Amino acid sequence: MDYEKTQDEAIPAPEQQSDGVIISPDTRRAQRIPPGQSRTKKWPVLDAGGPPRIDLAKWELKLWGLVNEPVRWNWEEFQALPRVRVFADFHCVTRWSRLGNVWEGVAVSELFRRAGGLRPEAAFILAHGYDHGWTTNLPLPDALSADALVATLHDGEPLTVAHGAPARLIVPQLYAWKSAKWLGGLEVLDRDQAGFWERNGYHMRGDPWHEERYGWS
Repeated sequence: MDYEKTQDEAIPAPEQQSDGVIISPDTRRAQRIPPGQSRTKKWPVLDAGGPPRIDLAKWELKLWGLVNEPVRWNWEEFQALPRVRVFADFHCVTRWSRLGNVWEGVAVSELFRRAGGLRPEAAFILAHGYDHGWTTNLPLPDALSADALVATLHDGEPLTVAHGAPARLIVPQLYAWKSAKWLGGLEVLDRDQAGFWERNGYHMRGDPWHEERYGWS
């Protein structure tokens, strides 16, 4: 795959963003490219088994598990929820980084607020995709960070199917496989549970700044 290395080109900066945009804290680092990564201005397409077929009329996003009030939204209901925009970098475990993305959608914290909040024993989230039962796990603090959202737009344009339309999870402070495409639900658990890539050798957390790519090391 041809990753376009452009480290010498200007990088979109937090101070260039309009008022009201949530700034992901990693974009304020003096060095924004994590160890072992190279910058690309392209957006490579990677997934486990290809995009699923999703009928928007039947699409829903549901929250369940250790929440006080399990809830689900259809597409029209989800689109009516309060929206945020987030300026963030995007780091793939395959060693490319796309800097300065603007995502738009609904904050994960807002979704759980509308589910009546979390029960005291809640500690992890398992994200469920529409793609053949695909899942990925997240520690609760990462999933509820201010820059985590369920996005429908990227850089002002609707997501394409290849990049997770109609809606995908975005958790900027972890490697991009944690930002589940084709999101269908968030399940709250009291213990960590490996998802698809984690069961196949990927790290359980996936912090790019510590190169948590594979296993626990």
